[in-house]
Amino acid sequence: MEPTDTELISAVLKGDVNSFEPLAKRYQPRIFATARRYARRESEVEDIVQEVFIKAFQKLSSFRGEAPFEHWLMRLTVRTCFDFLRAHQRNREMNFSELSAEEGDWLERVKAGPDDVRDDVSAAKQLVDRVLAQLSPEDRMVITLLEIEDRTVKEIADLMGWSQALVKVRAFRARAHMRKLLERVSKEKYL
Repeated sequence: MEPTDTELISAVLKGDVNSFEPLAKRYQPRIFATARRYARRESEVEDIVQEVFIKAFQKLSSFRGEAPFEHWLMRLTVRTCFDFLRAHQRNREMNFSELSAEEGDWLERVKAGPDDVRDDVSAAKQLVDRVLAQLSPEDRMVITLLEIEDRTVKEIADLMGWSQALVKVRAFRARAHMRKLLERVSKEKYL
């Protein structure tokens, strides 16, 4: 029978550092999946995951056990991803006239009739990734958590240490910014 998270954590805190490896293996797929939502290159994803596990090991003594370990670890993961976004916020301006033909066609079909675009998920994902890359780290984080990970406002507030009102305001502003970016995409396409 596999040891529980609590048993493994207790062993690590008592000095058995090898007991951390089963914890890491247990949650590695979920942490990789989360990190991939915030970083583009696989090397960046790997750096984020490594950073999460380093922080988790170093801060394991701060885990109080009031909630499941997975919740504590995912909160640490999301905050590490947020730190990554802030640290790697480059000049995210990009020329939307560089849209691929596939992305441009998809955008045209959305404008013509949103019901006809369900088939081309790849072009939609590429366009969403481009727009998300233009957002500030805070905006990108709130949209990703709310719309992509389907988290509640309360969950996001707890994860980020923000008030629920702040989450709602940031989500509203982020959506407005995304609309402006998409309008700009449409305008540039015809210039």
